Amino acid sequence: MAGAGAVALDTEGASFHRFVDRIYLLQLSTRSQSAIIDPLAAGPLLALGTILEDPAIEIVFHDADYDLRLLHQDYGWRVANIFDTRVAAQLLGIRAFGLAALLERYFGVKLDKQHQRADWSMRPLTPGMLDYAAQDTRYLLDLRERLADELRAKGRWSWAEEEFARLEGTHWLEEDPAEAFLRVKGARDLSRRELAVLRELVPWRDGVASELDRATFRVVGNEALIEIARQAPDTREVLGAIKGMPRGILESRSADILRAVRRGVDAPDSGLPRFPKAPRWDRDPDLDERVTRLKVVRDATAARLDLDPGVLCSRERLEAVARRQPHSMDELTAMPELRRWQAAELGPEFLKTLWPPVAQSTSASDSPYKDAD
Repeated sequence: MAGAGAVALDTEGASFHRFVDRIYLLQLSTRSQSAIIDPLAAGPLLALGTILEDPAIEIVFHDADYDLRLLHQDYGWRVANIFDTRVAAQLLGIRAFGLAALLERYFGVKLDKQHQRADWSMRPLTPGMLDYAAQDTRYLLDLRERLADELRAKGRWSWAEEEFARLEGTHWLEEDPAEAFLRVKGARDLSRRELAVLRELVPWRDGVASELDRATFRVVGNEALIEIARQAPDTREVLGAIKGMPRGILESRSADILRAVRRGVDAPDSGLPRFPKAPRWDRDPDLDERVTRLKVVRDATAARLDLDPGVLCSRERLEAVARRQPHSMDELTAMPELRRWQAAELGPEFLKTLWPPVAQSTSASDSPYKDAD
């Protein structure tokens, strides 16, 4: 494949099944051939890394973000020349931008979804699973051509180039495991004492998941952990009555859970956790009103361009513009939160709504109703 100008690539992980996700399958296609690689048996794949990091070879993904993170995590690769068919479809205003929807739209192909939640870490893989996996790249290069033609026809190719360039280097940032409990959905609704219980429960749950090599939600789900933190059960019976508490874990690990709860309940007041303070902004009573005005501009522009408003400019970016209140296109374009194409499409109207022209008052000498002497 090294001589091909473009390679379609997809990966299969097993985050739905395993504690730590990794690449369990690599699917590749060129114009003339397709391949499925078993990374568990294939070694370091140095030649493939050379291809993916070669800026002269375009690598075509559908929804590249997670693939890029796994490729960096497992191999340290930084893909150098990306085309993402999902991003391209969104920039064209296509609302149904999943791969199955796009293949049906452009080629009349219906993907079989029966293996969507398959455990790709299992071996051997069935012929049906391998055929399913191969479909993910079989049509990608043709889809890329269709979408690229439409992007150029609509004058949006430069938009796509900017978005694809920003995908380069996508990887997971290092996170402190000791603060994992703060990232659990619903944790912000807990009191500090309840947070202390959750602080004990999350590393216990993650430790069991690691030991069993099982996805964390398959040990105890986040909703159940939050409810345990709230109720702080002190008996197996009370613990067992909590919604979502798995029977198997209750029978084999209830004593460990109750000890974790007790540690949180007994934590000294001085050691109770709290969420880090968010960056402080000077109080701005007019911020929401400016965001609302910018949103009106954004929505009108999105309708004109036939784009999803969130694709054109997210709420977070609207707030960034409202806070900074740029006075010129140069200031607006220099904002790191905005893409250049977004600034070009929205900038002039954003500036007008932020800094409306001051009406000229009519002086008495200019009045057409002044008395004639």
